[in-house]
This record gives sequence, structure tokens and C-alpha cells, in this order.
Amino acid sequence: MTVVGWENLSFTAAYFLYLAATCCYVFILFHSHRRSGETATLLACAGLILHTAAVILRTLEAERAPFSNQFEFASVFAWGIVLAYLVMERFLRFRYRSVGAFVMPVALIVMGYASLLSRDIQPLMPALQSGWLKVHVGTAILAYGAFTLAFGLSLAYLIRERGERRQRWSALMFRIPTLPLLDHLSRQAVSFGFFMQSLVIITGAIWAEQAWGRFWGWDPKETWSLVTWFIYAVYLHTRFARGWPGRRAAWLAVIGFACVLFTYIGVNILLPSLHSYR
Repeated sequence: MTVVGWENLSFTAAYFLYLAATCCYVFILFHSHRRSGETATLLACAGLILHTAAVILRTLEAERAPFSNQFEFASVFAWGIVLAYLVMERFLRFRYRSVGAFVMPVALIVMGYASLLSRDIQPLMPALQSGWLKVHVGTAILAYGAFTLAFGLSLAYLIRERGERRQRWSALMFRIPTLPLLDHLSRQAVSFGFFMQSLVIITGAIWAEQAWGRFWGWDPKETWSLVTWFIYAVYLHTRFARGWPGRRAAWLAVIGFACVLFTYIGVNILLPSLHSYR
């Protein structure tokens, strides 16, 4: 079997392992079962290992970092989401695995989107033939993974907060982490993602000056990347300066993630951009 064949096999296997892990995470959200939680984690870890293998094989086949088109970025985007979630799960010492029901579906959708895209390997255009490609896109993957994690945590927060506010207690609510913990973890994820997003903009500006002779050109991708940065800046400002923990902060994290998706997918599909992935 060729390298491409092994890559496709690893990618497909990772997708189905993520699918199985997602089903297990959703199951434990509604039916607390320790064995199902352990199985979900093992499936997600196995999927991440195979996904990593697919990314490495893609790198070997293309003889470059796999960051140059929509398929490659979608694949590593999903990889970053799963990695961010598993790091958080390990940090929590495997408590509250039900959070996976809010994060893993996003990785699954991004993987599904990637599977619909062309996997043809094309030579890099001159502007992309730079060492800044790895730094710029690598920091974007870390930022987007953290923002996705914050989105999942905020979604869980809004569900539990709504139940508590309306005094509609159920077994589901007790399987979701407490509001203070969700709020704290979301803030941590946004703080890390914001730092990485800042590096995305800085490294992108340096690279743009080298490639196109200007640091900033208000290209749609640049503009929406800045909009995303501003939303998360507002999130952090309202948290630290105005004391906005809770529901309003959670909604800001959800809005910020919507901007992340538009920056990646919306700009590529709807707006002409020098940064569009094909």
C-alpha cells in the first residue's frame, strides 16, 4: 500500500474512532456509567494516535507541513480540538468526562467536513514557501483548539445555568460540572487561545510583509482574524476589569467561536481572499 493509501486509511479509522468516542461521551451525559467513560477516553486517544499518523504520513507524502489547503487545515484543526480536550480531561484527572459530549462532536463535524474536500497534493505557491507557514498556522491550530474547548465548556455552562435558574433539576445537570468549574476552565481556555491568536496575527503580519511587502492589507481573512481577536479581548476585559463571569461571558465565548468558524470556513467560501484555502 502506498503512503497515500495508509494516510487515507489512518484518517478514516480516526474518524470512526472519534465517532464511537462521541457516542460514548453522549451516552455518559445521559446515563452515568464509569466503563463507558473509560471507553470514550480510550477511543478518543486511539483516534488521536491514528489521526497523528495520518498527519505525519501527509507530511511525508507532500514533503512539507500539511497546512496548505482546506483539507489539510480542517484535518489538523480537528486534531487540535481533540488534543485540547484530552489534555483538559487528563488535567481534571478524568472527572466530568461528560464535557466530551460538547467538544468531540465539533471535532467530528470538522473531520466530516475535511472528508468531503479534495485531498490532492499541490505544490506550494511562492507566497507559502516560507518557514513562517509552520509557525503561523501552527499557532492558529492551538488557538482554534482552545477556542473550541472554551465553546464546549460555555455551552455546558449555559445548559446547566438555565436549569438552575429555572430550578429544573435533572440527572443530566448533575453529570455536567459545576458552574464555577466550567466558568474557570472556559476562562483558562480562552486565555491560552487569545495568546495564541495574538501570535497568529503577529506572525501573519511579519510573513505578509515578507511575501507581499506590507504588514496589513485588510484582506477578509486578516479582518475576520482581527474581529475574532477583538471579541475574545472583550471577553477577557469584561472578565478581569468588569467582573463578568457567568452567562454573559459564556455567550461571548460562543459568539467568538462562531467568528472562528467564519474566519476559517465562511471567508473561504463567501469572500475572495489571498488566504483562501482550496
